[in-house]
Amino acid sequence: MTGTPARTLLLWCPDWPVLAAEIVDGVPATGPVAVLHANRVVACSERARAEGVRRGLRKREAQGRCPQLTVVDYDPGRDARAFEPVVAAVEELVAGVEVVRPGACAVAARGPSRYLGGEEAAAERIIEHVAQSCLVESQVGIADGVFAAGLAARSGRVVPPGGTPEFLAGLPVEALGRSALADLLRRLGVRSLGDFAALPAGDVLARFGFDGALAHRLAAGRDHRPLAVRQPPADLTVTAEQDEPIDRVDVAAFVARALAEQLHERLAGHGLACTRLGIEAVTEHGQELHRVWRHDGLLTAAAIADRVRWQLDGWLSGSSGRTGARPARPTAGIIRLRLIPDGVIAQAGLQAGLWGETGEERERAHRALSRVQGILGPEAVVTAVLGGGRSPADQVRLVPWGDERLPTRPGPAPLSGESIARPGPAPLPGESIARPGRAPLSGEPIASGGGRAVSAGRPADHSAGGVPPWPGRLPAPAPAVVLPSPLAATVHDAAGEAVVISARLAVSAPPARLVVGTGRPAEIVGWVGPWPVDERWWAPAEARRRARFQVCLADGTALLLAVEGGQWLVEAIYD
Repeated sequence: MTGTPARTLLLWCPDWPVLAAEIVDGVPATGPVAVLHANRVVACSERARAEGVRRGLRKREAQGRCPQLTVVDYDPGRDARAFEPVVAAVEELVAGVEVVRPGACAVAARGPSRYLGGEEAAAERIIEHVAQSCLVESQVGIADGVFAAGLAARSGRVVPPGGTPEFLAGLPVEALGRSALADLLRRLGVRSLGDFAALPAGDVLARFGFDGALAHRLAAGRDHRPLAVRQPPADLTVTAEQDEPIDRVDVAAFVARALAEQLHERLAGHGLACTRLGIEAVTEHGQELHRVWRHDGLLTAAAIADRVRWQLDGWLSGSSGRTGARPARPTAGIIRLRLIPDGVIAQAGLQAGLWGETGEERERAHRALSRVQGILGPEAVVTAVLGGGRSPADQVRLVPWGDERLPTRPGPAPLSGESIARPGPAPLPGESIARPGRAPLSGEPIASGGGRAVSAGRPADHSAGGVPPWPGRLPAPAPAVVLPSPLAATVHDAAGEAVVISARLAVSAPPARLVVGTGRPAEIVGWVGPWPVDERWWAPAEARRRARFQVCLADGTALLLAVEGGQWLVEAIYD
């Protein structure tokens, strides 16, 4: 802990939660407004205070005092987002800003006072700049330490050097911001910060604990820590302005190489590596082009240059407006090119392989696929990512090459009440049900004489990433072909009647024949099911209720069927 606090300049914006609600949500701060948290007022506007609203009041009492009161929920994220432009405006004049909380920021007073003509002149200059840049009223307090400067800002006061203990001594104990401690001190007869600071430090620690000892230091004018200054984010963007518009790929490649090296040097100077690169171009006619490239590893200078060259090649070699797969060519040459490192990480976080970089074969394939993306767009090359889900179509997602391969449904559990897998013929984990008189599917154990057959060994893990299977998910094996659009089908029993499924999942008769579309009937020699799924029943527009069957035909084909709304569908084909 520091014994002599540094001179601190603190900028305070009164009623900041109210102002943030006006900036973000458009709530007029000139009217009676109260911000509530846990049903109590944490901030209110000047008009509301004039009507008797105070911090700590319950919502009903505040509305009783001011019937026209506008109530806003407390949102610390909203307060922080709205305060960021104010901090940026202060950083335009001074360096080393610490955000104490949304609505208050502090800087060391020594620097601004020296180059802005004194402490009072620096305070006036900062207040004026914030008002002009952000249209926000603020007050500045200067004292020894952050705590004292914050109290001085309430009255816009500059406390002389060394006068902080005297300034704090006359303030009530409520200024500590600890209501429970202030209430206890008042009952003990300690009413001011000066009285509290006069108590022996050892007795305060023994009676009030560590937090009381910290408050005792603040009351005596001794801060418990130095300023934690904020480092402004570095500007890593590089831009190239062209006197002559670029409309040839070879000229664009030369510019891309120089700009990529400049960006790589700037990133290396900050110890960073780029994993996601934004490429922006502006044509002579004002047309703006933008594309983001992603990479699962380190983007070197050569890799950045390649992607910029491929992207410029794709833009400049586009179609002339005719219908086709290639994008339309810009109407004029490029006069401005900008590279934006959209995703950066510490360079030490990436490590080469034991014997060097990734294999040459993989790198060549990656470069070829990335160039195709540069010409035809990111969606031209996609890869499959396995995830959670209950049907085969839900478990596969196509993502552009180079994007993060994260499943959309990584967890095993659905939303509460989403899937209902009712007891019935569905197998337990690691089990399969064999019905008399039907052939088992591929990979399914055979049970003689009917009944239940239990698979030997450990139950298979059916989900991506090693998580438990989803409730209602089909057992193994997985189908080899998932149809993009299910095929309509009809299923009949041995007497030629249509097989239907009741609301209680009762099958009207064993399936005997299957007709897909307008094709010829095929004999069903084995079947298992139904496996029911009742999804998102609480959202009528998204609700889906269906039952699924696995069937085996006489020619050896195995299919995944589903019944939805009384219609049989072929969803997938097994090997």
